[in-house]
Amino acid sequence: MKNKRALLPPALWLSAMLVCLLLIAQTRFVTDLSAFMPKTPNARQQLLIEQLRDGAVARLIMIGIDGGDAPERARLSRELNQALQKTDLFVAVQNGQEETLEHDRAYFFDNRYLLSPAVTPARFEADGLHGAISGSIEALSGDAGMSLKRLFGRDPTGETLQLVEQLQGPGQPQNVEGVWASRDGQRALLLALTRAAGSDTEAQSLAVETVRNVFAALPGRSNDARLVMSGAGVSSAASRNTIEKEVSRLATASFVLVVCLLLVVYRSALLLLLGSLPVLSGVAAGIAAVSLGFGQVHGLTLGFGTTLIGEAVDYSIYFFVQRTSNQDSANHARNFWRTIWLGMLTSIVGFAALLSSSFPGLAQLGLYSIVGLVAAVLVTRYVLPVLTPKTLALRDLRQVGAQLDRGIERAAVLRWPLAGLAVAACVTIYAHQGSIWNRALSGLNPIPKSEQRVDEQLRGDLGGTDSRYIMALTAKDQETALQQAEKVGAVFQKLTQDQVMAGFTSPASVLPSIALQRQRQAALPNAEQADQRLQQALQGLPVKAERLGAFLADLQAAREHPPLVRKDLDGTAVAMMVDTMLIQRANDYLVLMPLRAMTEGPSADSIALDVVNDALRAQGLDNATVIDMVDESSSLFDGYRHEVLWLAGLGCVFILVLLLASLRSWVRTLRVAAPLACSVVCVTAALLLHGTSLTILHLVGLLLVVAIGTNYALFFDRGAQTADPHDRHQTQVSLLVANLTAVGSFGVLGLSDVPVLAAIGSTVAPGTFFALVFAAILTRERSGAPAH
Repeated sequence: MKNKRALLPPALWLSAMLVCLLLIAQTRFVTDLSAFMPKTPNARQQLLIEQLRDGAVARLIMIGIDGGDAPERARLSRELNQALQKTDLFVAVQNGQEETLEHDRAYFFDNRYLLSPAVTPARFEADGLHGAISGSIEALSGDAGMSLKRLFGRDPTGETLQLVEQLQGPGQPQNVEGVWASRDGQRALLLALTRAAGSDTEAQSLAVETVRNVFAALPGRSNDARLVMSGAGVSSAASRNTIEKEVSRLATASFVLVVCLLLVVYRSALLLLLGSLPVLSGVAAGIAAVSLGFGQVHGLTLGFGTTLIGEAVDYSIYFFVQRTSNQDSANHARNFWRTIWLGMLTSIVGFAALLSSSFPGLAQLGLYSIVGLVAAVLVTRYVLPVLTPKTLALRDLRQVGAQLDRGIERAAVLRWPLAGLAVAACVTIYAHQGSIWNRALSGLNPIPKSEQRVDEQLRGDLGGTDSRYIMALTAKDQETALQQAEKVGAVFQKLTQDQVMAGFTSPASVLPSIALQRQRQAALPNAEQADQRLQQALQGLPVKAERLGAFLADLQAAREHPPLVRKDLDGTAVAMMVDTMLIQRANDYLVLMPLRAMTEGPSADSIALDVVNDALRAQGLDNATVIDMVDESSSLFDGYRHEVLWLAGLGCVFILVLLLASLRSWVRTLRVAAPLACSVVCVTAALLLHGTSLTILHLVGLLLVVAIGTNYALFFDRGAQTADPHDRHQTQVSLLVANLTAVGSFGVLGLSDVPVLAAIGSTVAPGTFFALVFAAILTRERSGAPAH
């Protein structure tokens, strides 16, 4: 009967692991920033989310072709363009080739009277025609003279020139060998707009993979010709692949490092295998819990799972090393497990603060850590004792323990220097208070910095494919959306004239509402009126009416032309512009209009949004919202920071209360807490001195330092309470081995190419080392005798 009861914990554990594995097999893993967006965003945050999800920034893929010579790059660009357009994955693919430019010129010229904002009734009165034709004649002597001369017979009023001036934007890519090229001419450029929304990560990954496969299949490529890509969809696919590779690589490296270290101590493959059970159980339980609680698991949470080895493996080390102690009494075991449970509870209390976060990503980390640690301790407590042989063949570490004990005894003299170091660290943090935090959302970007640099280069070469300032509004249908965009455009035009902004881009500029097109058609005179007014307008001008017969014919054709619709844009470059700014959703249309800041003057590089919003409200455009994407994302990060700092502070208070209730002594409580506080401030100061701006992941890393370091401080405190030197030596040896595994595994993580994983590793590795050293200095009584 007793043997059956002993087998119950392993049976329950195996059943629980089977359930966890079944849940993990059905889990959906994501890598976008959705988990780091607030659960209940305000209107401005919602606009930011919509831009990241549905706007141009989420659907554009920037493509570069390097290597070879200019003719080869141009050929590959054209062939890639043609091949991608044949797929159903892209709304448009552009590379600046002549065919597309011809479509653009034809669209704007043929529909100039429906598109030009200058078309008003007054413009086509006799006086208006006289002034417009006079202006065109004067322009013939300017830079655009040759182009205007070819168009003059059909467009004497200069409507085409009006459109060119309206649509002309800064930073257009240059043209080399008939296609877009980078500023130095060494890279061919393409721009692709995916049909799928940016939030559809699977479709985005498929589009990215299709581009790669199509390019790889292009014939006649030189050996050094290669493809580079960037964009939200590319980053999403790359981050998922990178995280998978990094987790695999780092897990392997950590595993090898920990295995080598533990084999030196355990001298048993069986003990090594048993020691991995708490870690594997914690990881499986954590992923399953997050999957159940959130319906998905973020890639960063999975990456964070590799760090669980840092604390979970400690429990088996403590258990095996302590098992060799001569102290086999029930009292010894009770004290040992009481310390383990208290250390686990302090970790849970610390991470529990994250559960109430309004950001799902942080709540995921909190739930994962809590469930993982509880599972690891339960397996260590109830499963390992059943599976572990009664006789352990661990290396004799008594001499090591005795030497450690002597070193720790001497380390007590370092308390005052350590206090000075902590003060210096606090001063360093205070001196960096203006630059402590990386306030950009890019701080959470999981892709390597090398790929982030490629992204910056492609955006610069393409003249910038997104905008800092965005106006957004929603409407029930396309016609209403375009009418609203036209009203907003009128306000922005006035603000541009007042130099509040440098300009803006609107979908209505290339696809006016049907109502506005009808209005412009009504402004055009009929055949009889047009002929009569033209005769009057040409008096005193060196132009004869007979030469402008085609102009009169085009006027009548424009009067009868059916209204332009979206399909009329097919084949043009501006089709992509409209599709990125006029977005059909399930129940409405989203309009996004980028604004450009002045490049010179007192308001250079910025726009006074209060002035813009006041102007919109004055015209009754209450549904139009303008935000600064940089400031809004920084504000969102500040929300992260304030919340996490508050939650971390609350967690620290709970930890202190828990320690005080358990240790029942202010002196012991402060002695346990002091090493943790010193570790946190010293690591933070070291990161700042290294030039690292902190992100949310650094804060999570510091929280993990506290969680792991608490175990060290509690065991040192426990050793200070016992007069048995052998027990104290065993404790110190187990702490050293546990610390080496933690520092090693987190140190490997710090070498990751994924910035967010490297942030955790570079924080926790030195932090756990400091925690052990500082606990040894501050927690032990100088005499080594029991404290009272």
